[in-house]
Amino acid sequence: MLTAGEVAGLIAATGWIVLVCVLTMVLVKLARLLTETTKAVSDLNNRLTPLLDDMSVTVNETNRQLAAVEAIARDVKQVSGHAAKLSGVTQTIFTGPLIKVSSLGYGVRRAIEARRARKPRQRPVQRRPR
Repeated sequence: MLTAGEVAGLIAATGWIVLVCVLTMVLVKLARLLTETTKAVSDLNNRLTPLLDDMSVTVNETNRQLAAVEAIARDVKQVSGHAAKLSGVTQTIFTGPLIKVSSLGYGVRRAIEARRARKPRQRPVQRRPR
């Protein structure tokens, strides 16, 4: 039969074997995880390069379009400034003489009314019955 020391040694050896098996499984799973992570990073790298190239093209095209829009906005601002100046000149050209003509018409009308008021009214001629 086995002595107490031999039983203790057998239990300790069995414990070490179980511990080594558990650690081996953990290391195998960790190796699989690292392999999968490496594959995922590699796949992401393969997909990311064309995506970054497309994004670079998009940003460049957007910058070009923004430059064109900026030029259009500058031209619209200039045209609206010219339209405002033209409106001011038109207003000056037409409103000044229009006010003068209106004032002249008002003055003439008042003068005619004053002249009519000074004239004595003639009596209407009565018709004789036949």
